[in-house]
Amino acid sequence: MIPDGAALLIIDVQRAIDDPRWAADGPRNNPGAEANMAAVLAAWRDRGWPVVHIRHDSTVPGSTYTPGTPGHGFKDAVMPRAGETVMGKATNSAFIGTGLEPWLRGRGIGAVVVMGVITNNSVEATVRTAGNLGFTVWLVEDACFTFARRDRRGHLWTAEDVHALSLANMDGEYAAIATTRQIA
Repeated sequence: MIPDGAALLIIDVQRAIDDPRWAADGPRNNPGAEANMAAVLAAWRDRGWPVVHIRHDSTVPGSTYTPGTPGHGFKDAVMPRAGETVMGKATNSAFIGTGLEPWLRGRGIGAVVVMGVITNNSVEATVRTAGNLGFTVWLVEDACFTFARRDRRGHLWTAEDVHALSLANMDGEYAAIATTRQIA
């Protein structure tokens, strides 16, 4: 299913996401996401395939992702190892304002597997950009999560609904949606 040497992109899996402010409208979905991320990452490491840890370096005052704060560090489940690539970003897409695209192209990598947070924000933005740039993309649906969200009319959507709609937005046109079991 996944071509040999596909790069694993781990998006924004930092301690910042555990701040209670993220769950102000309701709990996150997919409580097993970090365990699934760890399983996919272990499979990539075992295969010797490329791993890129994307770190959000927020420039927004008071952000939980502000460099130099405790939330800026990676979560234990996906802690980078020596020799693994770490790239910082200041926008939602891992391809904007970073060296990710030339890094991938310079290594002849045309396929990426994406996992991380938040499904409907940085994960979706990264997947859409990767697809638009011509990369073959897989998204690991159970190695991502999001939070409940209120729409502009005041309706509160559960995290599971937000996640499902984001997956539907990406499925087919931008990425193939897969599970940890299918990927790892």
